[in-house]
Amino acid sequence: MNVRGLVGLGVSGLAVALAAAPASADTLREALIKAYERNPTLTGARAAQRANDENVPIARADGLPNANVTASYNENALRASNSFMAPLRSVQGGISLQVPIYQGGAVANAIRAADRRVEAGVDTLRATEASVFSAVVGAYMDVIRDQAIVNLNRENVHVLDVNLQATNDRFEVGDLTRTDIAQSQARLALAQSDLRAAEAQLIASRERYIQLVGEVPDSLEPPPELPNLPKDPDAAVDVAIANNPDLQAAQKQRDAAQLDIRVAQAATAPRIAAVAQGGYNNFLGTIGDRLTDQDTSSATVSLQGSIPLFQGGRPAAQVRQAQARSSQAVEQTIEIERNVVAQTRAAYASWQSSLQVIDSSQVAVEANTLSLEGVRAENSVGNRTILDILNAEQELLISQVELVSARRNAYVAGFTLLAAMGQAEARDLGLDGGTLYDPSVNYRRVRNRIWDYDRDPDPLPIATRTVDTPGQNPETAPIPE
Repeated sequence: MNVRGLVGLGVSGLAVALAAAPASADTLREALIKAYERNPTLTGARAAQRANDENVPIARADGLPNANVTASYNENALRASNSFMAPLRSVQGGISLQVPIYQGGAVANAIRAADRRVEAGVDTLRATEASVFSAVVGAYMDVIRDQAIVNLNRENVHVLDVNLQATNDRFEVGDLTRTDIAQSQARLALAQSDLRAAEAQLIASRERYIQLVGEVPDSLEPPPELPNLPKDPDAAVDVAIANNPDLQAAQKQRDAAQLDIRVAQAATAPRIAAVAQGGYNNFLGTIGDRLTDQDTSSATVSLQGSIPLFQGGRPAAQVRQAQARSSQAVEQTIEIERNVVAQTRAAYASWQSSLQVIDSSQVAVEANTLSLEGVRAENSVGNRTILDILNAEQELLISQVELVSARRNAYVAGFTLLAAMGQAEARDLGLDGGTLYDPSVNYRRVRNRIWDYDRDPDPLPIATRTVDTPGQNPETAPIPE
């Protein structure tokens, strides 16, 4: 199977896994759907794309007929004594229609450039989707991780508290010394301090989740696996170069900048337009000679042409400017391609590293669990000190926290890898909680509109506010295995 097929299976598998998750607000799928519908970064990006769509009809307007109506009323407050035929007042009106015929290709190329920028905007919107989803996945996994770490630290505090009580009891019977009590007290105090820090981190992660999703996290379910990710970094880079939305947007911006050069070059081309004009004057019976017509009408039709001869060097400067910006767009495309390659390889390495850390941490947890049991047994027969038990408990806690963190890091790195490959958008994840946003709908709606008095309804907020959500606390429920 080729690389594209392999990655396709992985994305399809993730979509199926997300779709198969329980229909609950506590699943990753539901969190992604809510962010997709109401995250302000994403809804704002959609509004920006709708504004970008309007550049096409704006460019087209320069090639369409232009009609104007004028009217005026004139009152001659002072008339020369020998001007017997001068009217006292008059009303004038006129209408003109100008139809551009040839503008050197400026309009056609401007429309093409605007179209390419709309396409680039669609890819930028895809990139925003992937970025928001990656942030949601990170926040979701942070809450799960930090809940687990809080629970581990609470259990550690409980164990150390029991140890301290047992140490005090053994001190009372002369089995231990004050040093043993001091060591237990110190370790308990440090554990309580670590617990407070872990609880603060959990609150911060929950607030970050609310910021992104718009709702309070509650008993989050474990996320579905990310199946069939690429087998090596080269395979991932191949897919990323073909599908990464940031790179595709940069390529289309580069094409649009090339078309801008042609628009600038049109400034020295001839212009041809058809012009029709009509006029009407009425002197309102104020001409001294009553036999003279009090109103007149006129109409002309003409074909007008102009050839620019000298414009002070402006056209040449505009062409050079467009060329420089086109060169900048080319360099930016290469820069973004470099970033995509680096990001993809780094995400792959981080994913692989986290998987290895999971394996080693799992071994460490199992070994430290056995070690703690052995140290406690040996302490009961006098072969180990209280400090040995405290150290063994600390080593177990460290390995447990490392395992929880590695699981979070592996999942986030895997999703980041999918995002870098252009495979972490709503269309890839099976987010069928509602109709997916299609930016082409608005583009088709506005592209050919030419009515000057067309308006859309006043905008209303789509994203939800979070000011009314309760402040978070570090309370936790048992984490599902």
